[in-house]
Amino acid sequence: MLKNIPSILTPELLKILKEMGHGDEIVISDGNFPAASHTNRLIRCDGHNVPNLLDAILTLFPLDRFVEFPVALMSVGPDDPEPPIWAKYREIIKKHEPVNNGIENEERFAFYDRTKKAYAIVATGETSLYANVILKKGVIE
Repeated sequence: MLKNIPSILTPELLKILKEMGHGDEIVISDGNFPAASHTNRLIRCDGHNVPNLLDAILTLFPLDRFVEFPVALMSVGPDDPEPPIWAKYREIIKKHEPVNNGIENEERFAFYDRTKKAYAIVATGETSLYANVILKKGVIE
């Protein structure tokens, strides 16, 4: 056991977060996302939801302050409303990053292409639609 590390963060996920450098991206995916086919570094967290993992990751993970949007969400379809889970994401991100918290929406297929370049994908059991999120790592100052 370690002190002050959220217990939801697995040893494998902690290793990945530590390995990542400035500008690297990590994807936290919902249960519908094709995670296994989009990465060589897959961390399974099937029993968890995205908000809890996002909150835990951001306790340790600095967002990139050198870009306007250190966070990206998959854009909804043309007839779909904004998912309620996005409000939770904004709240969690602002809690950990009061200033550096820009969020962009990425078109679905562009989001898929971007995830293929990400350092790793964390696959969750999240059932909300459009619940995928990309985080760009910053530096500790």
